[in-house]
Amino acid sequence: MTAPHIDGEIRNGRHHMQVRVYYEDTDFSGIVYHANYLRFMERGRTNHLRLMGAEQHTLFAEAEAESPGFAFVVRSMHIDFLKPARMDDILDVVTWPVAVKGASITLAQEVRRGEEVLVKAEVRVAFICGGRAQPIPKSLRLLLKADVI
Repeated sequence: MTAPHIDGEIRNGRHHMQVRVYYEDTDFSGIVYHANYLRFMERGRTNHLRLMGAEQHTLFAEAEAESPGFAFVVRSMHIDFLKPARMDDILDVVTWPVAVKGASITLAQEVRRGEEVLVKAEVRVAFICGGRAQPIPKSLRLLLKADVI
C-alpha cells in the first residue's frame, strides 16, 4: 500500500487532505481549539492549488508580472462548527471551488472525521493589487475554473 501524498489528493473534483490532531491543536478540555480549524482549512486551500498544477512560486511570478504587488486575501468566511474533534483524530479537510468571478474565488470546505462532518465553511478569497480588488490574472482564473463543479 502506498502512503497518501503529503499534499493530499483530488478525487471527483474535490481536494482531500488528512490532518492528525495533536495535543498542541487542542484546548484545556481536549477538543480542537476553534481557530485551529482555520489553519487546517488554509492548508487545504493551499494544497488544493498546488495539486491543480499551480506551483505557487511559478504562479505567483506570473501573477506578479501581470499585477505587480498583488495578494490573495480572505474577504469573507462563513463557518459552522457542528461537532468537536479530539486529540489523535484523523481529519479529512475537503476543499472545492464553488465560483470564480472577476476578482474573487469562493471555495467550500468541510472538515470531516470519517463520514461525519465536523465543520463546514464557505470562504471568499479576493485578488487585490495596490490595496484594491483587481481581476484575477487569466492563467490563474482558467486554472481555478477547471475544477468548478
